Amino acid sequence: MDSPLVTLGALLSTMAMISNWMSQTLPSLAGLNTTRIPTSNSLTQISPREGWQVYSSAQDPDGRCICTVVAPEQNLCSRDAKSKQLRQLLEKVQNMSQSIEVLNLRTQRDFQYVQKMETQMKGLRSKFRQIEEDRKTLLTRHFQDLKEKMDELQPLIPVLEQYKTDARLITQFKEEIRNLTGILTTIQQEIGAFDYEELHQRVLGLETRLRECMKKLTCGKLMKITGPITVKASGPRFGAWMTDPVASEKNNRVWYMEGFTTSKIVREYKSLADFITGAESRTYTLPVKWAGTSHLVYNGSLFFNKYQSNIIIKYSFNSGKILAQRSLDNAGFNNVYPYTWGGFSDIDLMADEFGLWAVYATNQNAGNIVISQLRQDTLEVVKSWSTGYPKRSAGESFMICGTLYVTNNHLTGAKVYYSYSTKSSSYEYMDIPFHNQYFHISMLDYNARDRALYAWNNGHQVLFNVTLFHIIKTDVDV
Repeated sequence: MDSPLVTLGALLSTMAMISNWMSQTLPSLAGLNTTRIPTSNSLTQISPREGWQVYSSAQDPDGRCICTVVAPEQNLCSRDAKSKQLRQLLEKVQNMSQSIEVLNLRTQRDFQYVQKMETQMKGLRSKFRQIEEDRKTLLTRHFQDLKEKMDELQPLIPVLEQYKTDARLITQFKEEIRNLTGILTTIQQEIGAFDYEELHQRVLGLETRLRECMKKLTCGKLMKITGPITVKASGPRFGAWMTDPVASEKNNRVWYMEGFTTSKIVREYKSLADFITGAESRTYTLPVKWAGTSHLVYNGSLFFNKYQSNIIIKYSFNSGKILAQRSLDNAGFNNVYPYTWGGFSDIDLMADEFGLWAVYATNQNAGNIVISQLRQDTLEVVKSWSTGYPKRSAGESFMICGTLYVTNNHLTGAKVYYSYSTKSSSYEYMDIPFHNQYFHISMLDYNARDRALYAWNNGHQVLFNVTLFHIIKTDVDV
């Protein structure tokens, strides 16, 4: 950009030098250097008999050089040698004036071109500067994103390494089970060919090792929800189904409750296979109606919210009697603070690795969720936590390892949006999506034994698998 401007400056300087030379040299060459040159801007009237008069010129407003020459009458000194020289000089001056005029036109054109180029260069410089700033900002943002992702993945490295070890151990277990299965098959065919006591001890040893392996999987933070697995399609749009999370491994009974207010019938199935085929083992008629779908079977008893009240009831399947009941102080009921789908879901009873919980809302907490830990025998509130999340804005909720996870709605596009840790009394906004296959969820509860979410999805009973980020205990810690 600077080079055309320097050239233009040199050109204008040359024109000024030529003008100055003409003003000083022409009178001398013509022998008229003794003639006084008027200083006024207006021309002085010259007699034609006084001979040649040459005036120095200044530049006009366009920067061009102007020379004024007054010639004598033709009959004076027409053959004089100085007159001839002056005519020759005049021709040269005219030629020079023409050249200067041409040069001036080119200079103006070049100057306009330089101005245009200067404007374009300024624009390009601004664009390059903006591109450079954008590039730095973009690189910084991408680098920060990558760094955050790496920081999130860093804690998973020791967990993955432990998973590799566990995977090898499980493979070994599978191989031993396969060998035992082969031996048992042989024994069925040939009784007495193998020491039964030795075989029994091997089975017990394998079971012990499996239990020790499971004990290493402690509580953790929810990271992912996969599925669902559709177990069965039955019943109306609303309902609940569940298993007992603290029952023995041999006890796989399933309980099934349709609707949210009109029924008192609880159906029982001995196993998941019987539930799928519809083979009921027993039917219970409760003494009162329930409200909502957030019921819980825990340690052989059914916990539910009594219809049109904030009373929670513990009902024994073995005795068919109510073992305990208690009112949740200030808890909203009768569709005052339900989940987004309604259905008298004001009070949600749930269980996790730490025991029994109730989730509800109160006027004192401005309709926001309250979490209360309960004693399972008396239903007494052990401790409560007040959150800042509106109960009516929650689709469903469930507890895992003392942390409440809340979904943002019950329809398509639902995701786990909020969590509250009772251990640290702190909350966190999350973004864990899950597939709402049948478009409407009216029940969602966690089962700690199965490490799965049980859901009632628009007349379908489904299961979701959960992935937890957990710390694996070492042998020293166990």
